[in-house]
Amino acid sequence: MRVLLVEDEKALAETVRRGLTGEGFVVDVVHDGISGLWAATENPYDVIVLDLMLPGKHGYAVLKEIRERQIWTPVMMLTAKDGEYDQTDAFDLGADDYLTKPFSFLVLVARLRALIRRGAPERPVQLTVGSLVLDPARRAVSRHGTTIELTPREFGLLTFLMRHPGDVLSKAEILDNVWDPMFEGGDNVVEVYIAYLRKKIDAPFGVSTLSTVRGMGYRINAD
Repeated sequence: MRVLLVEDEKALAETVRRGLTGEGFVVDVVHDGISGLWAATENPYDVIVLDLMLPGKHGYAVLKEIRERQIWTPVMMLTAKDGEYDQTDAFDLGADDYLTKPFSFLVLVARLRALIRRGAPERPVQLTVGSLVLDPARRAVSRHGTTIELTPREFGLLTFLMRHPGDVLSKAEILDNVWDPMFEGGDNVVEVYIAYLRKKIDAPFGVSTLSTVRGMGYRINAD
């Protein structure tokens, strides 16, 4: 079982390397994001342990580029940051697990073995509605080959709509699936973000794929 460990804290990296070696893993260690990206793309690994705060290239940037190159090796993010949005960002970019420092070595080993048993499943295919294309793994959206820049909330809303093409989705359904359960604002926020999406995915291309069904909700159709 071959592991790539990308960790800039050299003492911690050495401790983890020795521990994993003692558990039967073969461990390659690098200490910056650029080297981590090179190693991940040039060598086959069963799992990658990737720190978030790295010199040279941020851990999220490394993860994003790994997935963009269609390398599906399981990735565990290892970081001192433990905010819920940090974890959400990691999973959205294609991470398979997330462990915060300080951590139990036994838990690390158990999770790595679980990831290796699971293997490297191919990530979700692109979602396509007419000429609109959304790639969940790369977090990329385009129409007719033109890249469309979206905020995380806009991306989440469009993903939900494109997973249900032709279906009328109510504001309540959209809130339940796109917004945090603790969100206390009114459902008018859905109207606001639908308007934002229209300005980005429809208006510049002279199409109208995102429609309002009066009294019922919203629907996305092929252009």
